[in-house]
Amino acid sequence: MKELEKIIGYHFKNKHLLLTALSHSSFVNECKEKNCVSNERLEFLGDSVLGVITATFLYSTYPDVMEGELTKMRSALVCEGSLCACARTISLGDHLRLGRGEESGGGRKRDSILADAFEAVIGAIYLDGGEEPARKFVHKFVIRGADAVDQNAIRDYKTALQEIVQKNPGEILSYRMLGACGPDHDKKFQVEVLLNSNVIGQGEGHSKKEAEQMAAKKALALMGIDH
Repeated sequence: MKELEKIIGYHFKNKHLLLTALSHSSFVNECKEKNCVSNERLEFLGDSVLGVITATFLYSTYPDVMEGELTKMRSALVCEGSLCACARTISLGDHLRLGRGEESGGGRKRDSILADAFEAVIGAIYLDGGEEPARKFVHKFVIRGADAVDQNAIRDYKTALQEIVQKNPGEILSYRMLGACGPDHDKKFQVEVLLNSNVIGQGEGHSKKEAEQMAAKKALALMGIDH
């Protein structure tokens, strides 16, 4: 834990909070230690703390940006892909406490586990030191990419496609799972998007949401729209 504290630049007064933040439910299910709990409650708290800090930053930094675009910017900053990248920046996977099944299944590299643990660390810092150290942590490891997020205009392909379809009353947009392949720690999902009953795009991703975004992107390209 000392190594991780050095990397993140924060030293816990209550080391048990950090230990909890690093404890996946699979570890707790096998743990015989007293007071051994998973990081799920800290993740819940950290998610809220992260949301407030990023929303406050975006509100203050971009006074001329409307609510809809601010929401997209915040979503891009706190999405699973962004958070697991932040987790890898601090080598969080190396410090996780996992059960034997998750360990052997590549849990230390799994995006969802890394993103959840990262939020749990935010929650632990907030409980241990209050809002200011939590804010410094989020600014250092999450918000540093805010300018790039803004310049890239947040490519939310599903929303863009939905907005186009809504202009034609009676048209129905839907997504359908085609399947999944690969091992649990590197599974890829295939999704198709339909306009009424016609397939207008297919996509693949490491999560259902990512696959849906890629399918929507293909549909937009089919319509001749470069979003």
